[in-house]
Amino acid sequence: MRREPRIIPIGPGHLARTVAMHRRCSPQTLWSRYHRAMADPRTYLPALLSRPGSVHLAARGATGRIVAMGHLMPDHTSAEAALLVEDSWQGRGLGTRLLHHLGQHARAGGWTTLHGFFLTGDERVEGMLRHAPFPVRRTEEGGAVTAWVRVNDLAPGQSSRRR
Repeated sequence: MRREPRIIPIGPGHLARTVAMHRRCSPQTLWSRYHRAMADPRTYLPALLSRPGSVHLAARGATGRIVAMGHLMPDHTSAEAALLVEDSWQGRGLGTRLLHHLGQHARAGGWTTLHGFFLTGDERVEGMLRHAPFPVRRTEEGGAVTAWVRVNDLAPGQSSRRR
């Protein structure tokens, strides 16, 4: 019987495991997440994982290896959600699970809007948003898409599929 990865909170104490996960990701996956070439993850992950007011979650496999991570980074009344799923774990619903958990944290944190950025043509993100059980608004400019939802629309029982 295969166990599903468990969603756990992470922080600076998980640096080695998050660096290892980044190193297992392809350049294309990292580009999709960060929208630019990235240096050694040891140079940028400490600041990300210790950002004040942020929420950091990871999907940890049965072996203890982090295989996906998500971040919720506040900006006044809005919070940005960002996801990274290791290549060999993509397409298994981990991004969707992490996004669901981040949405719960956004509601609990009192933010009114949850937003994220992705590159035009990113079919995995488009697929995840297409199947969202809540209205997702989006704008596109210069090869990038900003998608956002009202946090209240993420409440349990909300099943509107408007766009």
